Amino acid sequence: MLRPIFTIIFLGAWPVMAQAATGSAAPVSERAHYRRCLADSSANPALALSDAEAWVKSGGGVPAEHCAALALVTLKRYAEAGARLDRIASGRATLDVEFRIALYDQAGNAWMLAGQGAKAVQSLSGALVLSAGDADLFTDLARAQAMVRNWREVVLDLNAALQLSPRRADLLVLRASAKRALKQYAEARADLVEALKLKPGDGDALVESGLLRRQLGDLGGARRDFQAALKAGSAPAAAQAKENLEALRP
Repeated sequence: MLRPIFTIIFLGAWPVMAQAATGSAAPVSERAHYRRCLADSSANPALALSDAEAWVKSGGGVPAEHCAALALVTLKRYAEAGARLDRIASGRATLDVEFRIALYDQAGNAWMLAGQGAKAVQSLSGALVLSAGDADLFTDLARAQAMVRNWREVVLDLNAALQLSPRRADLLVLRASAKRALKQYAEARADLVEALKLKPGDGDALVESGLLRRQLGDLGGARRDFQAALKAGSAPAAAQAKENLEALRP
C-alpha cells in the first residue's frame, strides 16, 4: 500500500507547511489563504483547484501551485499532480529543504498512484539526494522500483530502510516479496520468519508466506497461511488471502 499523499499535511502541520512554502516574512493573510486552500484541497478539491489557479495568476507562487497540486491528487488527476509537484520541487524558488523533500516525496506518491513507476523513481531519488536518512523515503522508492520490476534495486532500498528502522515488520515483508521475485527463496523465508517474530499473526506477512509456499509447490502450506491471514489480517490482507484461496481451489 502506498504511503498516503497527505501524510505530511495533517492539521497540526499546516502552520509549519505554510511558513515553509510562504516564508516567515509573508503576510498573515497569505499564510491563512494557504492553510484554507490546503483544507479545501482535501474537503472540496474542485473549489480548492479553482481558488489555487486564480491565486497562481495573481502571483500566489509556490503556495498556490502546491495547493493546486494537492487538489489534483484528491480529484485523482494523479499524473498532472505529479508533474506539478516535480516542477515546484525542482524550481528556482528558495524553499526550506524539508519542504522540498516533501514535495519530491508527494510527487513520487502521485506518480505511483498514476501507475508511472519510472517517474516515481525519479522524484523519490530527488528526495533522497536531499535526505538519505529517512526510512520512509527509501521504502517509497522501493515500492516505485517494484512497479518497474527492478527487484535488485528494491532489495537495496529496503536494506537501507531497515538499517534506519530495523524493527519494521512491513519492510521485511516487502523485502521478502522482492527476494521471492529474485528466486532467493531461503532469504525470503528468513525475512518472513523475522517479520512474524516482530509482529505475530501479521496478515501481510502471512499472505506473502502463502505466496512463497505456493511458488515452491507447497499448496497445503500456502492454503494454511492464506486461511490464517483471512482470520487475522487487516481488510486488504484478508481480501488478498481470500483471492488466493479461491485460486487454489481445484
